[in-house]
Parts: sequence; structure tokens; C-alpha cells
Amino acid sequence: MDVNLAPLRAWDDFFPGSDRFARPDFRDISKWNNRVVSNLLYYQTNYLVVAAMMISVVGFLSPFNMILGGIIVVLVFTGFVWAAHNKDILRRMKKQYPTAFVMVVMLASYFLISMFGGVMVFVFGITFPLLLMFIHASLRLRNLKNKLENKMEGIGLKKTPMGIILDALEQQEDSINKFADYISKARERCTSYHPTLQGIMHAQAHG
Repeated sequence: MDVNLAPLRAWDDFFPGSDRFARPDFRDISKWNNRVVSNLLYYQTNYLVVAAMMISVVGFLSPFNMILGGIIVVLVFTGFVWAAHNKDILRRMKKQYPTAFVMVVMLASYFLISMFGGVMVFVFGITFPLLLMFIHASLRLRNLKNKLENKMEGIGLKKTPMGIILDALEQQEDSINKFADYISKARERCTSYHPTLQGIMHAQAHG
């Protein structure tokens, strides 16, 4: 399936009035996770633009450390995702505690980057943009269009860069997971019935 970049949402939708922002229910982790995942998918291009602006400023001041920091974070993230596929304890952590998993990745990246003296670049060029994304995604209330578009991504009708990252973290909305499981089971039933129907038709044709 081709990967498509999500459209840039209107900035007055990305930064609406205060009535469209609300503190998440910290007691309901599942609902909070659904909101974050939904907003990360829906506003991903807006997040990319904001992050690119901040990275450009930091990169202009320290281009080598910015490039080096980005490479290290990508390599560490890829390494931890690969390890999670082979270690059950890491996979459970990634799926059940994605924030903690990302924090471990960032701490490992920080340790490696600090060896090259790029701590300030890591803080302002990588950690700060990610933190702003998480805060916005946690506070921004979802709308109907947001939910519908994300369901299309969740059941595989389209794929975006953020969707690939969240899939690597095994993070999807609970309702999407249930619907995707239903679609998968329905396909399996159709596949299992198809040879049976062919056999019956073949027997009738030669009966």
C-alpha cells in the first residue's frame, strides 16, 4: 500500500478557541491514549510543520549536532522496536506503556548524544518538539471528521507516515482495533468458505 502524507489541517482548527481544549482524564488511560493517537494521526502534517520550523532554527545554529542527533534517535528507536519484537517484556512495555517506551528511547538517545556534546541540540531540537506534540495531542478535543479519517487509517484503507510509526509502537484506538479484528476474521471466513464452495460446485457439475 502506498504511503500518503496527510493533508495540512486549517490552523484555526489546529489552534481553535479554548473551548476545544480540555484536560484528559488521567484515570482513564485508554481514553487518553485514544485521544493522543487520534490527534497524532489527524494533525500529523501540522505537527511536522511546527517541528520542522523548530528543527530548522536549531539546525541553523548547530547543523552537525542536529543531523547527528536525528540519526541517533532514529537508530535507537529502530533498535528498540526491533528488540521489542524479540523480547516479550519490551513488547508488553511498548504496547501497554508507550509513553514509558518512548522515554526510554529518548534517555538512551540522550546518553549517546551527550557523548558528542550535543545536549542542548537534543533538548531544543528533538525533545521539545516531541513534548509540544504530546501536550497538544493530549489536550485537543476530537471532532467527527477526526474520528472518521483515523478509522480509515486503522482498518488499512490508507497509510500515512505517522500511522507507520504508531503501528511500530502498536498504538491504535481501541475501537479501531476491534473493527480491524472483525474485518480480519471476516476475510478469514471468506477464504475458508471459498474452497468449500468451489468443491461443492465442482461435485454438482460432475454429479
